[in-house]
Amino acid sequence: MTDYLLIALALLGVLILGTVGLVAPKLRRRREPPLPTTEVETRAEEDVAGPPVEPAPAPPVQVPEVPVEVPVEVPEPTAGRLVRLRSRLSRSQSVFGKGLLGLLSRDRLDEETWEEIEDSLITADVGIDSTREIVDRLRERTRVLGTRTVAELRALLAAELVNALDPELDRALHTAPKDGVPAVLLVVGVNGAGKTTTCGKVARVLVADGRSVILGAADTFRAAAADQLETWAGRVGAETVRGPEGADPASVAFDAVKRGIETGVDTVLVDTAGRLQNKVGLMDELGKVKRVVEKHGPIDETLLILDATTGQNGLEQARVFTEAVDVTGVALTKLDGTAKGGIVISVQRKLGIPVKLVGLGEGKDDLAPFDPAQFVDALLGAEAGSDA
Repeated sequence: MTDYLLIALALLGVLILGTVGLVAPKLRRRREPPLPTTEVETRAEEDVAGPPVEPAPAPPVQVPEVPVEVPVEVPEPTAGRLVRLRSRLSRSQSVFGKGLLGLLSRDRLDEETWEEIEDSLITADVGIDSTREIVDRLRERTRVLGTRTVAELRALLAAELVNALDPELDRALHTAPKDGVPAVLLVVGVNGAGKTTTCGKVARVLVADGRSVILGAADTFRAAAADQLETWAGRVGAETVRGPEGADPASVAFDAVKRGIETGVDTVLVDTAGRLQNKVGLMDELGKVKRVVEKHGPIDETLLILDATTGQNGLEQARVFTEAVDVTGVALTKLDGTAKGGIVISVQRKLGIPVKLVGLGEGKDDLAPFDPAQFVDALLGAEAGSDA
């Protein structure tokens, strides 16, 4: 009996061990669920990891700057330029060509007609004294010669106008070097009249006539003036000498002439300031520029830039410059924009200075050497019946 009990217990133990052996592996293969992540733990992990790192931008590619070469221009020759630009005087032609010749060709030249002729000349800015002289001579010649045709009257009027312009005056620009020293051309005039632009055009006139040029930017109180002058110079391959804004104008002018001597150019063109707020200060400044430059040698030409559209007011301004420096010639600009072409006569009579250059447009080569006969011929116009 005891044996049967032991056998039963043994079989039961084997059964239990077998069951455990089958269940245990399954329990080992079952994965435990993940523990919940708390907010505190999440923040701690972020603090340890830090912010996301962005990739560093690639360094910019360095493209070497290629200097832009400004092509050097060749200005057109000045010979015959005034003839080519004669059409620009169309507004003045209406006064001289049509107005005066229309009055002179009337059947009867009475006192009223001669007064109208005087009024026309005065309106054209010829000036009162010059007008009286021209009309008196014209009246006498028409009376003596008995002139009646339009062609004859035109010839008489042209002769009187040319005579009033004094064709014997020296109108050449003195720009030739002497003894290895370049000629010095000092440019003066009021600001606002296109002085710096005209100075650049004068440089083109000199280059067109075969001169090598250096420009001195002695208008140091306007940085734009030096920049503008440098642009004009670059177009014709010329060098510009300039100083910092507000520098001593006389020092810049001196350096420009010094540079001209070193490089052996023909002409040094010096642009000066033109402030009229303080007449005494302007005269002192220009006088200083003149004295300092003359340490290198005498100034060969002092050119006054005058705006034709300012008329008689411009002449009063110009008188300031003639008092400050020894002006030797006038460049009369903007003649194409006014009907008052007679200002040329008035300038010479009141200032006693020859007009050497005239501006007949806004183009870069619209500044022409002045010739009295060609100018009068252009004023009277082709419709007057002249073959000239």
